[in-house]
Amino acid sequence: MDLLKAMGFGALITCCIAVVVGTQGSSGGALAIHALDIADFKVYWSWPMFLGGTGLFWALLIIQR
Repeated sequence: MDLLKAMGFGALITCCIAVVVGTQGSSGGALAIHALDIADFKVYWSWPMFLGGTGLFWALLIIQR
């Protein structure tokens, strides 16, 4: 259950940071932010940031037990 919670937090933080960095026209270097075209919308996403954020939040949730 902690992993599912961590994935939600990881997705939220990834979305927030990727929108800020991606709208400025940068790829964020190692963050590898890229734009996804979904219908008429442009969504910015980064898999390395998602995996790193999920790992960080998962560790924090385990520590809080």
